[in-house]
Amino acid sequence: MPTEVLGLPRGRALTRSDLAAMPDDGHRYELIDGVLIVSPAPKIRHQIVAGELTARMRAVCPPNARVLFAPVDVVLAEDTVIQPDILLAPRGDFTETDLPGPPLLAIEVLSPSTKGIDLLLKKDRLQRAGFRYYWVIDPDQPSIAAFALRNGVFELCGQASGSETFTATEPIAISFAPDDLVD
Repeated sequence: MPTEVLGLPRGRALTRSDLAAMPDDGHRYELIDGVLIVSPAPKIRHQIVAGELTARMRAVCPPNARVLFAPVDVVLAEDTVIQPDILLAPRGDFTETDLPGPPLLAIEVLSPSTKGIDLLLKKDRLQRAGFRYYWVIDPDQPSIAAFALRNGVFELCGQASGSETFTATEPIAISFAPDDLVD
């Protein structure tokens, strides 16, 4: 029985079609400016935080929007496809397979293996793509940092840690303490 070994193209940036050929093996595959980013499955604490926040967001989500959790491809360009841990976008913006453009809100729950990517590389690329809101949650030291795009630059617009209450009115009205997201 013949087997195939997946080989990545050499000498060029990767594209959406290359990404579509990646195996369904439990890893998260994303492209940022044609560079493949591979992340292992997240730890349980990460999933607890992402699940709890997703449930809370769905409870207050307006009817014309949808809250989804990874993996959902957000296509920013032919060479940039990301999968935020949680996203909020208008219902009509989704296709059957992806979200072709920035959501209203992208949220990343930090993991040791992706922290640098989420806080530096991905944050910069999301800013350049015109994402209006980007939230980052640290599940190990329960905290949230919320950024809003102002004059083309992400500015810190809210933060909370531990039992402090985080409150947002845009793009979704929600309040919670980071400690409440941790089981």
